Order: sequence, then structure tokens, then C-alpha cells
Amino acid sequence: MDLIPSFQVDHTNLKPGIYVSRTDVQGNIKIITFDLRMTSPNREPAINIAAMHTLEHLIATYLRNREGFKETMIYFGPMGCLTGSYLIVSEGKDENRYTPDTMKGIVIDALKFVESYEGEVPGTTPQTCGNYLMHDLPMAKYEATRYRKRLEEEFVSEYPKAVRPVSDDGNVFHDA
Repeated sequence: MDLIPSFQVDHTNLKPGIYVSRTDVQGNIKIITFDLRMTSPNREPAINIAAMHTLEHLIATYLRNREGFKETMIYFGPMGCLTGSYLIVSEGKDENRYTPDTMKGIVIDALKFVESYEGEVPGTTPQTCGNYLMHDLPMAKYEATRYRKRLEEEFVSEYPKAVRPVSDDGNVFHDA
């Protein structure tokens, strides 16, 4: 079984940033998965699950309502490791409007939305959320501010590649 590309990224040297996790083409549509890495994996604590849940609700709401973007947004949601989120967008096969650089402004706008948000978080009733009690708006604001500042101060968009040991007979060790 082939090792998927996201497991070939050196997570010990991965910095907060915006990365292209993968690009797929289906028919005439290019689908881009962005890795919005909010923390440094394995070196910083993961994002609190209640804060991540709130970030998911607020950022998804913001992006799905953003004029000029909502038509191309497919998905926004947290990574299982809680060090960031995935944002999936579509564009025409030959377009190149979504790059880490162009996504930077959109993501920063979404983070500013979270930072200034007041009131009840959208979709946090028993009828609209599968775990409606697991939210933390103050911590979501903290994480949004922290990530925004990182994007503004040191923007990173190139993955560090993992170096895998190879035996004398050519076997590659993926989890050494």
C-alpha cells in the first residue's frame, strides 16, 4: 500500500502556514485541498477540541457566506490531530486563482471574523450540532488571533519533506 502524501511531510519541522495538501482534477474542475496549519505539530500543544469545534463553526459560516468565494468552497473542517484544518475549494481546470498566497488574505479575513465575533456561535443547538455543548468561543478567539499573527509575521507555504531511511536492499522505512 502506498504511503499517502500527507504522511510524507516532515511534521517535526512543519511550521504554521498555508500549504497545498493536494490538487485533484475531476472532469473540468480542479479541486485543491489546503492545509491550514495553525500550530507546530509535535512541538506545541494541539488546539483544544472545544476551541477547534468553535473555529470550525465560525470559519465555515464565514467562508460559506463570503461573496466571490462561497461558490467555490467545498469543505472546511479540522484535522484529526487538531493542529489545523482542511479547506477544500474548486476552480476551473486551467485557473490558478487559489494558491497559498491568495488564500492568505481570505484566511486572515476569516480569522478576523472569529476574533471580533460576539454572541451565540452559529449552529450550536441540539437540533443543529451533534455536540452542541462542546464549544469555547474565548479560546477560539485566542487561537484565531495567534494564527493570524503567524500568517502576517512569517508566512510559510512550502512543506518540509520527510527523509525516510532506506536499507541496503532498497526497503524504505516509513515510520522509523
